[in-house]
Amino acid sequence: MSNRVESTRGAGRSVRSATSTSSAHFDSTNATSSVGLTNARTRIVGERTGAMADVIITIVRASQVLGGILARWFRRVSAVVTPLGWTMLVVVPVAFVLGYRFGWLELVAVAFACSVLIVVAAIYLVGRNAFTIDLSVPHSRVVVGERAVGFIRVSNPTRRRLLGVKVEVPVGKGLAELAMPSLGRDAIFEHEFLVPTTRRGVLPIGPVRTVRADPVGLVRRELVWTGTSELFIHPRTIGIPSTSTGFIRDLEGNPTRDLSNSDVSFHALREYVPGDERRYIHWKSTAKTGTYMVRQFEETRRSHLVIALSLATANYATEEEFEMAVSVAGSLGARAIRDARNVAVVVSEKTPEFAKHKVLAVRHLNTLTRSRLLDDLAVVEHAESALGIVDVARVTADDVVGISVAFLVCGSLATPAELRAASTKFPAGVEVVAVVCDPDVIPGLRRVAGLSVLTIGYLEDLQKSLARAAAA
Repeated sequence: MSNRVESTRGAGRSVRSATSTSSAHFDSTNATSSVGLTNARTRIVGERTGAMADVIITIVRASQVLGGILARWFRRVSAVVTPLGWTMLVVVPVAFVLGYRFGWLELVAVAFACSVLIVVAAIYLVGRNAFTIDLSVPHSRVVVGERAVGFIRVSNPTRRRLLGVKVEVPVGKGLAELAMPSLGRDAIFEHEFLVPTTRRGVLPIGPVRTVRADPVGLVRRELVWTGTSELFIHPRTIGIPSTSTGFIRDLEGNPTRDLSNSDVSFHALREYVPGDERRYIHWKSTAKTGTYMVRQFEETRRSHLVIALSLATANYATEEEFEMAVSVAGSLGARAIRDARNVAVVVSEKTPEFAKHKVLAVRHLNTLTRSRLLDDLAVVEHAESALGIVDVARVTADDVVGISVAFLVCGSLATPAELRAASTKFPAGVEVVAVVCDPDVIPGLRRVAGLSVLTIGYLEDLQKSLARAAAA
């Protein structure tokens, strides 16, 4: 009996010993569970636990929430308070302190007056507008110098009268402003404003915004109501009749020395080889020789126009010359697109400011339609780092295959030697025409070996010069 009791007691000691070991292991696990952990808590209190660590974490979290709320309010306030308003907020407490400290009643009076202005300015920010505003630009594309307008339509969809506000419409770098009167229930206000089109380019119009501001200018609250519209201001072009491009038309249909299996200019007969089309078999010759004979043709010329515009500042004496050159490129390209000819319009590529070497490349403009070509020409600008006329000709001759006529468009500073060097970059048989824009000279035409030089003083001279070139 005693042996059993001792055994039981021994087992109890064993159980207690195991429980103590398990508890010690659990505590050890809890104590080392944060080892290697990297988060916001460990960065603040490390591996410390207890009530003090929890208090510190609670204070940090509360400060983060409070800081986020204050930051949002500060962004809202800074969005409406002007620099003058911030100055006033600083002046008022300083004026109160100095006025009462040194007994300057005038300074105290100034502080109270500024306080009244601040309160009045805050009243102007109370409430929200409930307008419905639409912006429309009737024409998305105009020619430089043409009249262009935009329309603003403001309506009041509410059942109460809405006070008038100031409406602003950014137009490029300018700003169209109008004072909208108060609107009654279901009332509509429409306004037309002019868009300047004196300069070629793409002009962003909008977004329309309403402005609520106090008379002094301490606060300014802006609300955006519409998106932004784009107005393409195209370069001026001139209509060129097809008869003025006779030297292009005369090239079409002339046979070349290249042989082809299908064309209109018959050359000779040869024996049939697998892959030849059966419709070109010459049956009479086949019957005589007993061998299939097929026709062989000379490949005829199909005009492929290239219009290369130099964007190098060194090729132009004035801004007027460059604008005329852009108009010349647009006029030639539009005529070729209308005639459904193969045409490529390229402009100089620019070398980056910190590049080690000159970038020898040209940029191809969109020639799918006349509008898309003029859209691209609306944004081209000359630059000192752009390729000159000689490099443009060299790169164009390498990039475009099958050129029959090449127009090189430049200004008066391109020398005759440069024009001759540019013409030699094209393969033999290519008709090269240099169009030099120079308002200070009499229009003329001169021919050099493999090169025709047209000098024009006005865009209207282009039509006459092309007609003279075709007749020569």
